[in-house]
Amino acid sequence: MIDGVRVTNERLISTSGLSLVGALLRKTNLKKRIDEVKLKPNEDPDIKTSEIVSAYIGLLSQGKSHFDNVKEMAADPDFYCKALEIENIPSSETLRQRLDIIEDKLDVVITEENINLLKNNNAILTPCIDEYIALDVDVTPCDNSKTKKEGVSRTYEGFDGYAPILAYIGAEGYLINAELRPGSQHCQKNTVQFLEKIILLSKKLTNNPLLVRMDSGNDSKDNIVLFSKKETACDYIIKRNIRSEGHEMWLDVAKDYHKKNFQPRDGKSIYTGSVQWLVPGENFKKRVVFEVIERTIKADGQCLLIPDIEVNTWWTSLDDYSEEVIIELYHAHGTSEQFHSEIKHDMDLERFPSGRFKTNSVVLKLAIIAYNALRLIGQMSLNCSNGILRNNVSRRRIKTVIQNLILIASRVVSHARKTYLNLGCSNAWIPTFKMIYELLE
Repeated sequence: MIDGVRVTNERLISTSGLSLVGALLRKTNLKKRIDEVKLKPNEDPDIKTSEIVSAYIGLLSQGKSHFDNVKEMAADPDFYCKALEIENIPSSETLRQRLDIIEDKLDVVITEENINLLKNNNAILTPCIDEYIALDVDVTPCDNSKTKKEGVSRTYEGFDGYAPILAYIGAEGYLINAELRPGSQHCQKNTVQFLEKIILLSKKLTNNPLLVRMDSGNDSKDNIVLFSKKETACDYIIKRNIRSEGHEMWLDVAKDYHKKNFQPRDGKSIYTGSVQWLVPGENFKKRVVFEVIERTIKADGQCLLIPDIEVNTWWTSLDDYSEEVIIELYHAHGTSEQFHSEIKHDMDLERFPSGRFKTNSVVLKLAIIAYNALRLIGQMSLNCSNGILRNNVSRRRIKTVIQNLILIASRVVSHARKTYLNLGCSNAWIPTFKMIYELLE
């Protein structure tokens, strides 16, 4: 049994992993470029904007988003300043007020330096097939119900909140860009401009061909036209919205043009194939892959008087791959739901901290940097975990990174004008932490 609790004067820190985040940010020009942007005329604040940004990225890296959480850094400001390589820790009031006036003035700096963060730290992008790098674009509703925050409105999930659009690259799921949107905004509104930005950013990160994957809400000719332009050329798989196209019509098409008719059981037939289909409003055709499922008998054996028909179709520019491969590539797009969950739950960004829409937009932009820093640390840990966790995985969940590598305890020791983190011997993650830190030095 534990006989009691005692307080010592030793400097014990439970967030030593912020030193890894600081080391990652050191390889970018984020702080320098931020301080070059004047938020107000003749601005000369005591606390630099880069210190505001770094402190908040530090909070997000711990899975905390509320502005008042910055008060925890006041317990040992010397450590947090050195870990994040800044000179001052802002108060919660200063943090909130400065983020209020940033608005969209740092968007270009953040998105460009996010690419430098990935490039300068040797982020590896795993192709989804052959040399194609997946670029998954999706909207995810964030529940902010029972609040009066600006921009909160009814989402397609049936609750009040925001509906940000996010873009992930590679099987690892690095975040290329994100944009906060009102909950009631249609997912296709302003998406062409968003796609143009992320494609150009992605081409700075990799020379491999890109494969954009999107859901049926983004079934628009404008997207297809964008993907055909020289500057933003890339391949795509877009789930189609069949709109007024009848299911019976597609069943007739499937029976005429199917390449495979699979019957997993009596009364159920699955037709797969592809046709060249005219793009609405344009004078050219593109490949449409279809999967039509006809059920005349239910799984429990009940016969149906009228067959049940399920239709799934996709626009694609990939003409050299079979229908089964196209369908499987689209299904892999569902992994982005896990990435959404890591941002909303592991990083505490389901409910945004401010009542102002533009401030919450800044919060989401800074979350891009924090998310990718955590993802990079997680990927580095795959080769340094010494069997602590199973290694037959392609990535570490953000929650695992925060719990085991960010919230790692140490004793802070200052000697000869240098500061050291003395790690204990009773944590199995110590060798992994030490190896990652040495990689980033």
